[in-house]
Amino acid sequence: MRKIVLLLAVLLVGAGTMMAQTDKEAEKAAKQAEKEAKKAEKAAKKAAEEAAEQALFEQAVRALDAKDFVVEADRIEFKRGNFVYVSSSTNFVVVKGDKASIQLSFNVPMPGPNGIGGITVDGTTSSIEKKTDKKGNITYEMNVQGVAVSARVTIRMAKGTNECSATVFPTFNSNRISFSGKLLPSSQSNVFKGRSI
Repeated sequence: MRKIVLLLAVLLVGAGTMMAQTDKEAEKAAKQAEKEAKKAEKAAKKAAEEAAEQALFEQAVRALDAKDFVVEADRIEFKRGNFVYVSSSTNFVVVKGDKASIQLSFNVPMPGPNGIGGITVDGTTSSIEKKTDKKGNITYEMNVQGVAVSARVTIRMAKGTNECSATVFPTFNSNRISFSGKLLPSSQSNVFKGRSI
């Protein structure tokens, strides 16, 4: 009888150990499956974001080709690297056909020449060049001539995004200004233009 009881005890302990190992393996497998599901979800989210960015890039390229676009700037950088964050609705470079407008406006209590705290200049575009490098990045250059402006404007946009910079190089001085923001078709832009000089 003792042998039977001892044999049953050994079997029960063995069964308990096997059940504990099975539970640990099931728990480990569940954690691994959860980890893989999160990884797949993250990859799907990244792919969706990249697809959306690529669609915005293609839309921006079409707007450049149509000469009907706006660079809405949320940051302005000056010659010596100083920069300021600004409102994208009042700081922009607009091109519609052969006409261009450049507006710089700061959130200051003084109205400025354009009536909204800055300056707005209009001109005519010429010597437009669009280049695409080996990586797919785009450089779009043009001259803008008007009553109060004579400048070379260079727009750079990296492949796969509509984020860009538009640098204005005045012809008669070296006070360049860079507008950093998004390039959009004119129809999707919400800019407010002040009074031109």
